[in-house]
Amino acid sequence: QVQLVESGGGLVQAGGSLRLSCVVSGTIFSINGLRWYRQGPGMQRVLVAGFTSDGNTNYGDFVKGRFTISGDIAKKTMYLQMDNLKPEDTDVYICNADGEIIHELEFDAWGQGTQVTVSA
Repeated sequence: QVQLVESGGGLVQAGGSLRLSCVVSGTIFSINGLRWYRQGPGMQRVLVAGFTSDGNTNYGDFVKGRFTISGDIAKKTMYLQMDNLKPEDTDVYICNADGEIIHELEFDAWGQGTQVTVSA
């Protein structure tokens, strides 16, 4: 079973920074991509940032250079450095990973999320 655990959320004032972490565990043959999503109450998940095993990185338009994703697929870890935070960044941030448990048996797993709250 693949598990993802996030940490690093919290309460911060506007203009402040937070660093989120995600650790992936379990029996995994390979990971294709690691991604951060955000989700508000009753809302759909929105991609914040992600990277793939072939080196592609992408960000949601609203990030606009304020967030930086990093990590190591081989080490099954991912981070999100969030700078110049705004109140509208308030949400639950959720880690996602997809890949293969064994060859040709795919997985798409999600963490429980970590709350980020930015006060004005």
